[in-house]
Amino acid sequence: MSAQGGSALGGKKLIEEQFDVVVIGAGPAGMMAAVRAAQKGARVALVDKKEEPGKKLLMAGNGRCNITQDENNIVELSKLYKNGRFLLSAFGAFRPGSAREFFENNGVPTKVEKNGRVFPVSDKGEDVLKALMNVLKENNITFLYKSHVVDFVVEESKITKIKLKKRELFPKNVIFTTGGKSYPATGSMGDGYEWAKNLGHKIIETVPALVPIKIKEDWAGELQGVSAGSVSIAVYQNGKKKFSDSGDLMFAHYGLSGPLALNMSRGVGKLMSQSENEIKLTLDLKPYLSLEQLDDIVRVDFERNADKKLANCLTDVFSPKLLDFMLRYSGLDLEKHAAKISRKERFHLVNLFKHLEMSFDGLFGFEKAMVTSGGISTKEIDSRTMRSKIVDNLYFAGEIIDVDGPTGGYNLQLCWSTGFLAGESAAKNL
Repeated sequence: MSAQGGSALGGKKLIEEQFDVVVIGAGPAGMMAAVRAAQKGARVALVDKKEEPGKKLLMAGNGRCNITQDENNIVELSKLYKNGRFLLSAFGAFRPGSAREFFENNGVPTKVEKNGRVFPVSDKGEDVLKALMNVLKENNITFLYKSHVVDFVVEESKITKIKLKKRELFPKNVIFTTGGKSYPATGSMGDGYEWAKNLGHKIIETVPALVPIKIKEDWAGELQGVSAGSVSIAVYQNGKKKFSDSGDLMFAHYGLSGPLALNMSRGVGKLMSQSENEIKLTLDLKPYLSLEQLDDIVRVDFERNADKKLANCLTDVFSPKLLDFMLRYSGLDLEKHAAKISRKERFHLVNLFKHLEMSFDGLFGFEKAMVTSGGISTKEIDSRTMRSKIVDNLYFAGEIIDVDGPTGGYNLQLCWSTGFLAGESAAKNL
């Protein structure tokens, strides 16, 4: 099967090896593809240019690794993704429940948190990576780390040789799982896009997705590190409301982060690319209450605390840091007693709680993007197998494909599912 020999390079002989399946890219999709192909009986090599695999896993969920989402209705699940219908077969082959079962069977018990997010009970991404590495080793997968792909040899619409710097691999099937361009420090530089393009594939323009939002207002720094749960943001351009969304928000010195801001960044980015007109954001801190309902709550609070200063009111309505900022930002006299607050002043404050305006100042790039939007066109991949419609023995999985979802475990799940299906399909096609 393997042989020492072949062409010489600088006086040294290349190592030549034959494999049933060669997976290029040792991220979540690549590791799952390699595992599944080996489980189906294939001789597998896992190639990566970095020294260690799975670095993105250690960054997911702020190090806690949001493994998946607690949603097993694959039709509803697919609706949350860009090009979600393409993922139906992959989700059918390996559902979120399958991901939980896989890790639990390999020593990583899981738990479900707010908004259906699934984490390891230990809250350690290292445990998820360790489990994957153990399964890879158990299935006798050949690891070729610190291995740079130099070129591919294609004959009769098949990749017949993969040239590395010190090896030549002769694969029966190849799976590209090189990821996108997000977090380039982990090794995601977009190499796979260039390879696929040179092999005849169309690349949909790649843009950063799930990124923090910058705002122009200086007061953002005052709220750095403050969280606001269950709020909503409406996005306006040229005075017209374009869309809105709700969720949990985190303030940062530059503006907005947290799940709500990250999920909205794609829509804001599209508006930014379509028009130069200024974008405005309006934050509603109590979206489940109407203006009148919130006004009633504030009025009752003021009546109950008539002898207290404004600075000491509404402590049951907002968190301390957020309340302190909002009261100061309102411009009202904080030393004034609640009983002395006029109806006009109260309504001004309530309106601010419901309509805090912000001026959009841009998005961060790939260096802070959780995922890449864009990639290999789904029209050129068979969704039932993840096989290329252009190169007969080439498969794709993970972020390299033009599919992406919201934050909350959705993007890791598409890696598990497409990796599983690509690995299984490649092993069957021998």
